[in-house]
Amino acid sequence: MPDLRNNMGRLFILLGIGLIIIGIVIKYAPGLISWFGKLPGDIRIVNENRKIFIPITSMVVISLIITVIINLIRFFRKG
Repeated sequence: MPDLRNNMGRLFILLGIGLIIIGIVIKYAPGLISWFGKLPGDIRIVNENRKIFIPITSMVVISLIITVIINLIRFFRKG
């Protein structure tokens, strides 16, 4: 049981550091994510009364990036 708590603690610390880094990038380097929502396949519907935005392609790209990062972490952790 102590091993699980130790791993959970590390996970929360890494998630917190990751969120801080993402927050800094969004605040101080907005040009790095200016592509988000402007890719082909992102749906944007604008009427006079409402705006609908569905970033399908952007979410697929982010999912692929996260998958690659997780697989790299797993690969180097086994070695």
